[in-house]
Amino acid sequence: MNYDRGMTESSLKHKTTVSLFWSFLDKFGQQLLNFVSMLVLMNIIAPDAYGMIGSLALFTAFSTILIDSGFGRVLINRKEVSRSDYSAVFYFNVGLSVLIYLILFFASPLIANLFNTPALVPIARVLFLMLIFNAFGLIQQTLFTKDADFKTLTRVNISALLMADVVAIVLALLGMGVWALVAQLTLYALLRTIFLWVRSPWRPIRGFAFSRLKKYFDLGYKLLLSNTIATTMNNIYPSLIALFHPMSQVAYFNQAKKYQEIPFLTLSNTFRSVAMLILSLVNEQSDRLQRVVRKLIKSIAFLSFPIAFLMILIAEPTFHLFFREKWMASVPYFQVLTLGGMLLPFTFIFNELFIAKERAALFLGIEGVKAVLLVLLIMLLFPKGIMGLAVSWVIYMAITLLLSVLLSGKVIHYSLVHFVRDTFPYLFIALISAGAAYWATRRLEGDLLLILANALLVGVLYIALCKLLKLEMTEEIDNWFRKKRI
Repeated sequence: MNYDRGMTESSLKHKTTVSLFWSFLDKFGQQLLNFVSMLVLMNIIAPDAYGMIGSLALFTAFSTILIDSGFGRVLINRKEVSRSDYSAVFYFNVGLSVLIYLILFFASPLIANLFNTPALVPIARVLFLMLIFNAFGLIQQTLFTKDADFKTLTRVNISALLMADVVAIVLALLGMGVWALVAQLTLYALLRTIFLWVRSPWRPIRGFAFSRLKKYFDLGYKLLLSNTIATTMNNIYPSLIALFHPMSQVAYFNQAKKYQEIPFLTLSNTFRSVAMLILSLVNEQSDRLQRVVRKLIKSIAFLSFPIAFLMILIAEPTFHLFFREKWMASVPYFQVLTLGGMLLPFTFIFNELFIAKERAALFLGIEGVKAVLLVLLIMLLFPKGIMGLAVSWVIYMAITLLLSVLLSGKVIHYSLVHFVRDTFPYLFIALISAGAAYWATRRLEGDLLLILANALLVGVLYIALCKLLKLEMTEEIDNWFRKKRI
């Protein structure tokens, strides 16, 4: 599917809306299934099992980035890509995945010794198979994304995840413990790749020409280094905690982080999927690019801030209602990490902006500075314990966003003043709504009643105040509904 770079504003808006709908449905569906499966599994499986999986997160995430090697994102960004180019990237990715898996297979005893957990050896060797499974489906995923076929991706992702979740729950009920979690992750990767191959007509051609990769290498290796740094920093906490604390503490922190990420990763990946496509289409039109970025930022602010403050309000009754006393130690981490999580979707948009403009060196520079910053924050706050690490991540996210906004001013003249003007009204109204809800419900008893009352009050107050102040996003929603009724 090819798109004219001179498309009208209305056609661009229509394509953005359709893409957003299916991308949101995909990401929301995945996170909903993750929530439900965790809801069941966390009440069956012991925290130590989750701790073991969490301790391996850094190795899995790091290896996944290496396998993609940065070429996947470059293929989306470039307008003219031949079948030979796709095939070269495919063979390179698969070959690299096998090599990395073999290294990790033989390094598994060392990883287990590092965390003083011998049982990790077979777990790691099976879990790391997902790296090979994912590598086989990267090109099909790239092609569906480039064609804005998020509908097919939604069907593939949801089907694979649903099947994997059902198998994991059955295995957990049969007393398989940590192996239920291993099966969930590896089976999802395998089924997803199988479904991608079934749904996509693309097949690699025979042969491998390394020369086909050269034209993507300059941007690709910078994205690879940038993503490697970012992924390492974002996944370092569980492994770091596992070095000095029991696996149960790894689980409390890691599950708190996973749960607070559910809405924000849904927003991030939804808007990122669309941004990587739309921004690439208008990347040579600076004024238009700035308008698109500002609309994306306002949309995220409209959703992210009220969700975050509501999550903090209802954290304790939610964990108590769904997970009981067994997981209540996660609540303080969840509440603190949520403050950083609500900033995550903004950083995704700025990253896509830098990539769309092919300013990979700038992107790489940001990640380098962020890595140094996070190491310093960890060194400073690690003596404060696991909560100190949670606080370090929030500070890291805030400074990361500030750096991204400042540097975007050099790319599309979108300054810190613009960002504050676009986001502060939604932040302020969300804070006021949450404060009023807390005051109104502070004497209520009962977990479910507290959750429902806070959700209703925050939602109603937030929308009412946005409408009262005639903020852009509520007017956009009203216009959309009016058009639907016509």
